Amino acid sequence: MSLQEKVMAEMKAAMRAKDSAKLEALRAVKGAILLANTETSSKDGLTEEEENKLLQKLVKQRKDSAQIYKEQGREDLAEPELQQAEVIEQFLPEQMSEEEIEAEVEKIIAETGASGMQDMGKVMGMATGKLAGKADGKTISTIVRKKLS
Repeated sequence: MSLQEKVMAEMKAAMRAKDSAKLEALRAVKGAILLANTETSSKDGLTEEEENKLLQKLVKQRKDSAQIYKEQGREDLAEPELQQAEVIEQFLPEQMSEEEIEAEVEKIIAETGASGMQDMGKVMGMATGKLAGKADGKTISTIVRKKLS
């Protein structure tokens, strides 16, 4: 079952349950998928990796918005954003724990022979490619920075 089919099935269930917050998040995902499909030239649609990147982007947007709302003291606006992020995260593959990410980053550092911050780009490139969809880029960056400093 493709991501688009899963989203449509969840949308129908949310409509039946009259869950407006979930429905809003699912509509955003559906819109993003349709937009991405029109932008790609491939007739097959999006690959699983592209779908995961799209979903991660949507989750990141919601979390960033919620953070800004919280900083401005607008909890009433932050809460729906976080709820939408949770709904969208259901479609992402299982996320890795920080310990698992650290172990992978250490392997990559050993493979590349990275010795300091000047090698961060090389390590980040490999890490984001290897951990795509399984870990947040910000978390990867923090761990790489910690290991190389």
